Amino acid sequence: MGEAEPGMNRLPLSGYRVLSSEQYGAGPYSTMFLAQMGAEVIKIEPPGAGDTARAVGPHFLREGESVYFQAFNLNKRSLTLDLRTERGQEILRRLARDVHVVANNLRGDLPAKLGLTYDALKDINPAIVCAHLSAYGRDNERARWPGYDYLMQAEAGFMHLTGEPDGLPTRFGLSMVDFITGTIMAIGLLSALVDAERTGTGRDVDVDLLAAALHQMSYPALWYLNEGDVTGRTPRSAHPSVTPSQMFRTADGWVFVMAQLPKFWGVLTDRIGRGDLAQDARFATPANRLANRAALTIELDAIFSTQPTAHWLGLLEGHMPVAAVNDLPAALDSDYVRRIGMIAEVEHPDRDDLRVLASPIKLDGERPPLRAAPLLGADTDAILGDLGYDEDAIAGMKRDGIV
Repeated sequence: MGEAEPGMNRLPLSGYRVLSSEQYGAGPYSTMFLAQMGAEVIKIEPPGAGDTARAVGPHFLREGESVYFQAFNLNKRSLTLDLRTERGQEILRRLARDVHVVANNLRGDLPAKLGLTYDALKDINPAIVCAHLSAYGRDNERARWPGYDYLMQAEAGFMHLTGEPDGLPTRFGLSMVDFITGTIMAIGLLSALVDAERTGTGRDVDVDLLAAALHQMSYPALWYLNEGDVTGRTPRSAHPSVTPSQMFRTADGWVFVMAQLPKFWGVLTDRIGRGDLAQDARFATPANRLANRAALTIELDAIFSTQPTAHWLGLLEGHMPVAAVNDLPAALDSDYVRRIGMIAEVEHPDRDDLRVLASPIKLDGERPPLRAAPLLGADTDAILGDLGYDEDAIAGMKRDGIV
């Protein structure tokens, strides 16, 4: 179990076992990092349908496996198990004897009902860490509420900060609250795991989508809490207090230029051949540039619009922070992205050349190896066999819908 993958001598979580009753995005995103770091992650799925993410379209592999599902479940094993049944609970407890972590991203009131808490499992494994990711937490009046990323973006204020000043409140193009909450859960459970190894005593670790979203409000939250300063939307996705740090129109698209430090303003004006702008009293200091953002935008738009994006990147890249504003094909078909190894291929029974995103983490200079996400229940027989169930017992549980 949890052995190092071929091609890498030692993965940091090799030998650790994680059970996860998980679905959709946030929880699976979290445990995928653990799996890629070498942990044996056993994904518990309802018999029959499995994780709801398996049915998310519009793109499917040959036998109906969702491409979406692959984004969150690489390197895992799949066990079908109905935790609502007595036999399902028996299997859970047998598995929990020899695992380090039990994780879930269920509605806040469900972990206790399904025996996934430290209190429910400490008698058979005192060192077990039980990690819970829910919409609103398990200890308040919203525990039974369902909730998703977009709702958190709305309630925590993200949407009010996003978009053009005269436009509608706008959500992020991706489910970033899911992803950051999953990342925070991984940090929390790994910290608890370190302590459990040191003390022999595990614990519950809780994170929730709304709390994580609120925490990401960071400095605008502190500006408001301490100064009553309400950060608003800015034109061109500009930084709220530094300029120029925004998009500018080029002859064939957009470029994002970030003179985030005073020195970069000098680099910018020098490299575009407009030292006169640096001497202009309206733009001479950071405060003046902010006060005259609209005028500066007009000046720089007139310059950047004379040449295509590639021209400006050639002048500025490596000298100051700058990037093309790419569409999805340009972002993913980039030669640089391929050279750094962020696109990988994995073997899958339903697609010969399934392409996935590699881990953003490098270990000793290499990205960890990848396996395709498992077919539903692909490891059920092997996992139950390791627990001592024979073929007849497993077949009977399948007939009864327990696995």
